Amino acid sequence: MEMESPNQYNNRRERGMMTNDETFPSLTSSSTEHLNGVVSQEDVEMVVDDAFDPLPHEENHYVTSEDVQMKEREIELKDVVKEGHDKADPSQFELLRVLGEGSFGKVFLVRKIVGKDAGTLYAMKVLKKATLKVKDRVRSTNERNILADVGHAFIVKLHYAFQTPGKLYLILDFLRGGDLFTRLSKEVMFTEEDVKFYLAELALALNHLHSIGIIYRDLKPENILLDQDGHIALTDFGLSKQPLDGSKTYSFCGTVEYMAPEVVNRKGHHFAADWWSFGVLMYEMLTGNLPFHGATRQETMNQILKTKLGMPDNLSPEAQSLLRVLFKRNPQNRLGAGPSGIEDIKKHEFFATIDWNALVAKQVRPPFIPAVSRDDAFYFDTEYTSKSPRDSPGGPVSASAHEIFRGFSFVAPGLLDDAGMPLSNGSAGAGALPPKLPFTNEIPGVKPGAFCDEYNLMQELGRGTFSICRLCEHKTTRKQYAAKIISKSGHDCREEVEILLRYGNHPNIVTLFGVHEDNSYVYLVMELLKGGELLDRILTIQRMSETEASAVLRTVVSAVSYLHEHGVVHRDLKPSNLLYASVQQTPESLKLCDLGFAKQLRADNGLLMTPCYTANFVAPEVLKRQGYDLACDIWSLGVLLYIMLEGKTPFASTPNDSPEMILNRIGSGQIDTDSGRWKTVSSEVKELLRHMLHIVPQKRPTAAQILRHPWLWQPPSDANRPSADVQYIQHQQNMASGVGVQVRDQTAALRGAVNATFRAIASPQAANVGPVGMSELAKRRARDKSANSQV
Repeated sequence: MEMESPNQYNNRRERGMMTNDETFPSLTSSSTEHLNGVVSQEDVEMVVDDAFDPLPHEENHYVTSEDVQMKEREIELKDVVKEGHDKADPSQFELLRVLGEGSFGKVFLVRKIVGKDAGTLYAMKVLKKATLKVKDRVRSTNERNILADVGHAFIVKLHYAFQTPGKLYLILDFLRGGDLFTRLSKEVMFTEEDVKFYLAELALALNHLHSIGIIYRDLKPENILLDQDGHIALTDFGLSKQPLDGSKTYSFCGTVEYMAPEVVNRKGHHFAADWWSFGVLMYEMLTGNLPFHGATRQETMNQILKTKLGMPDNLSPEAQSLLRVLFKRNPQNRLGAGPSGIEDIKKHEFFATIDWNALVAKQVRPPFIPAVSRDDAFYFDTEYTSKSPRDSPGGPVSASAHEIFRGFSFVAPGLLDDAGMPLSNGSAGAGALPPKLPFTNEIPGVKPGAFCDEYNLMQELGRGTFSICRLCEHKTTRKQYAAKIISKSGHDCREEVEILLRYGNHPNIVTLFGVHEDNSYVYLVMELLKGGELLDRILTIQRMSETEASAVLRTVVSAVSYLHEHGVVHRDLKPSNLLYASVQQTPESLKLCDLGFAKQLRADNGLLMTPCYTANFVAPEVLKRQGYDLACDIWSLGVLLYIMLEGKTPFASTPNDSPEMILNRIGSGQIDTDSGRWKTVSSEVKELLRHMLHIVPQKRPTAAQILRHPWLWQPPSDANRPSADVQYIQHQQNMASGVGVQVRDQTAALRGAVNATFRAIASPQAANVGPVGMSELAKRRARDKSANSQV
């Protein structure tokens, strides 16, 4: 399947939208794309809608007296109150950020500051009554009425609606994932499995609307949003219609490319019009192109009415079949329009693998998790979060006025000079680095500069090749975090940031709360893990019981399996990158940290690919490398398991062992699991360990397979072994006694051997490690032996 690049896709969509009504200006807020709320770019601008314009003379009889009366009457808007809550008003919401704006209103990210739901983030749609035309007032009322009546898993929820003398307010879900196509066209490639998931959720949403008598009429990618888990939510009901007594409606409304033929020719339409638009969406998601798209609006309309649509050969027979029955120009013959309604769509072979009950319960995992920010208020610009609750959206300062003074503050903290790294670009030092282009400008929620305006930096927690980790404290909340400060001159951290934003919701992966960036550094604000490194615990108790080791491995493998399932490889799994969140050092509190070497599977054009894409659309060499990286993670987990059970590394004896020495031992494929302490270790874990450390990557188990291994869930009893607490007490006594120096030396030696092992794994020579039988010498001897046997 030939896919467009993100730029090609966006350019084409911009050209497509240019044919629509240009009377209403588009959003001007630059933040809309990066911090999407419930309202998309075209939620606050009207597209083609001639509901009150004179129709062509031959069809004037379709304009009813009701339409004329609607032009003249005053619009009534009743309040909506969230169930179990008090009536709302503008003073109850703190303005955080502008999500979008148009000529007649704005959309704000707000936080409720009073009531039972205090602290909850919402999207507040504010409409100025004075600038609304009569038809816009009707739309606003329709949207409020529909949202108040609709409750569905895949439809945005209206929580409050109220008004002041000059404005209308709709308080809606704040959906962090943004709209489906804007987000995914930049980040991920679609497979038929992906499309099937989104269409199935969308079909349930449309069916619910139809079941309560509502025609949606504005189905397009911009109106399908993603929540933080990747499920869809249908939004923007300004053009929706509830016909009386099942009659047709005759408005010419919507976005031309998605209109059904009966909408275009104005002969009246009903629910079947939504299923045509459903087909247009399906075609666009599968091919990256619109099925009907001319150089002008009139040409597009002619194509919808007359042009025969060809089916791309690379679509499956099931997909082609569904498109053909959706693109029936006679609405009575269109799938979904019959008496069985959505049941006919559910039964179509394209959806054969969908469990519809699990889908509506949100028990089916979405194919893609958006890279979204956490819901902490300080993650948004301080120019908004610092505002007083009295500064309601009734008279907000313009976003452009704030932009004038962005970056005005001057800070000279000398963040990293004591670590031998360059001074911050905010300092007056002559050695400051020249400005660099933003690393993270395509990632939502990243805040430029001014890190020290929000945080106090404290002592060092650790350091790496291109970064240093320091304790920091938020100036307002006084909450402490770990700040990973990365030098942009030596490392591109965009991949790490995206992975943490997208997958940091796993309980055993460190949580990223915020990202700041200036000319020289990127600052990752992460949760503070107070329990210390896993390696420190191993060194303290010398070796773990099988009970504790199995619990630790189960926790770590669950996180690794989660990453692997989403096409992410860690590539730097080692005990020092596993930290306890709890000071009690319980295995369940372990978290995977430092994803600086992690990678996401991407296609040649740079787009991310969901796991199901690999089988059909990835070059063999990419697949081979991806499989190798996955297997390398498993091998590192095997080394970790060995260290936990034995108290030393399998391949390095001292910190001074060279990478060549270590890799030669790895290449031999020989590990000792029989002598010494191993005599008391169960055969089940020995077998698992040998498979994880197999020299042939293809023969190692997957993370998912390891997670199902019985030893992880039912390890043998450790009744005859001293507990970890007893071992810890013995360690403390040894440290306090005359043998303390010897124990410290042994601990330092083991730490050095562990570090030497993982340095060797990361070295360039590691790529050439393989079984002895695969070496050139072994192959040459085999050829010589074969030749001699034939003589």
